[in-house]
Amino acid sequence: MSGNPGKGRDRARAPRTDGPRAGARGTAPSSRAPRTNAPRTNAPPRVPEGIGFTARPNPARIAGYFGLAVLGALVALAGTLVQAAWFPGGLIIALAGSAGLFYGGRVLTGTQIGALAPAVGWFVTVFLLLSGRPEGDYVFGDELGLVLFMLGGTAVAVMCATTSKVPQSATRNGRSGI
Repeated sequence: MSGNPGKGRDRARAPRTDGPRAGARGTAPSSRAPRTNAPRTNAPPRVPEGIGFTARPNPARIAGYFGLAVLGALVALAGTLVQAAWFPGGLIIALAGSAGLFYGGRVLTGTQIGALAPAVGWFVTVFLLLSGRPEGDYVFGDELGLVLFMLGGTAVAVMCATTSKVPQSATRNGRSGI
């Protein structure tokens, strides 16, 4: 260190003067207010913005969640018909479609509700299809397919909704990923 009090660390540690510097940035010394480290007292109080469920409702996000719920209902209807038609392979296709929708909703919105919204639509639709008709018929083909479709779809929905964090792309951060 040089011993000069106007340079380096010593200057940063030096106390501020209350008077303005003469000719700083083209202003006259009398036109600038004295600088202090005290907080502004005339500033209005700020209320912190909410996050998660305490955030203000966003109509676009609500419409997106509603659209995901409708899509979940359509995937449940299609999955119900496919798994009943081709039992072993159709069940795998139906569960893969449900998993893709739940995980896609999670990644698309970046929230757990993004996975829960299509799961709610899926579960309500499957439950209504299970209730059957007065004649005793219902959409599912056999009991084994019914149990596997219900338990598998519910397990996939829970897994997608409870993942701790959505993985980020390495290229988004400027890294190559290698």
